[in-house]
Amino acid sequence: MKNIFVSAIIILISIGSMKAGGPWPQKKGKGYFKLSEWWVVFDQHYTDIGLRDPNITTGVFNTSIYAEYGITDRLTTIVNAPFLSRNYMNNLVSATTNEVILPGEAINTLGDIDLGLKYGLTAGGKIPLALTLMVGLPTGKTAGGSQRNLQTGDGEFNQLIQLDAGGGFSVKKTSLYTSAYVGFNNRTKGYSEELRFGLEGGAGLFDNKLWLTGKLNIVESLKNGDTVETITSTSLFANNSEFTTLTLEASYYVSKKVGFSASFASPLRGEIIAAAPSYSVGVFFDMSK
Repeated sequence: MKNIFVSAIIILISIGSMKAGGPWPQKKGKGYFKLSEWWVVFDQHYTDIGLRDPNITTGVFNTSIYAEYGITDRLTTIVNAPFLSRNYMNNLVSATTNEVILPGEAINTLGDIDLGLKYGLTAGGKIPLALTLMVGLPTGKTAGGSQRNLQTGDGEFNQLIQLDAGGGFSVKKTSLYTSAYVGFNNRTKGYSEELRFGLEGGAGLFDNKLWLTGKLNIVESLKNGDTVETITSTSLFANNSEFTTLTLEASYYVSKKVGFSASFASPLRGEIIAAAPSYSVGVFFDMSK
């Protein structure tokens, strides 16, 4: 079952660390680049009926590079690459004898890489619209450690198509924006397909040096994946998982183009995910400024 819990964390990594949301492609020759560290440590998980159960203390850490670059004013390339992904678990200790039943282990490998294209459907319209196609490459490790239960990827090639809409406005001297998206994630190797929805809003303060944003992400499984009776537990990795997460993020520009960011994300409900918040810190270079 630990395979399932860790895999759901990988999903949260891919959702929480992407900046691909929003209907605004980069301008031609401009871009946004970010180096970040994301992590979660948990000793509880949501079961397949949404209840909380305890588990061995487990941690996942991802060091990632995220990049957007404008090929044209309407077409942007996207890369999300966790070049170092660490998954560990503590010792399993007997509650009666305090003996170590199973020693803790860790793996450090490449994670699953996401590549994508975003196309602006409207140019200068009142309601910006953009269509994004992301593909997930199975570059992570699906079975590591002596028990083969440590993972940094799910081993399948998935395709996400997403439609974003949004708008920007100002109240007095405060810049504001809102956006929403709907998406469909097609998965392979017996994994269930997913519907994805999201809302995002942000405000720029102090002449847009400080941006505060809030994001609500929802993943609903179609529950059409293979079951444990037909495939191995490793292949079940993250199957039929669903959740709602709330993310709060602050980004501060120390210069016109360079800044730092920090975020906090928490699951509001879930099935087969960790019952713990995740955190992220990063440094970014914004060529659009």
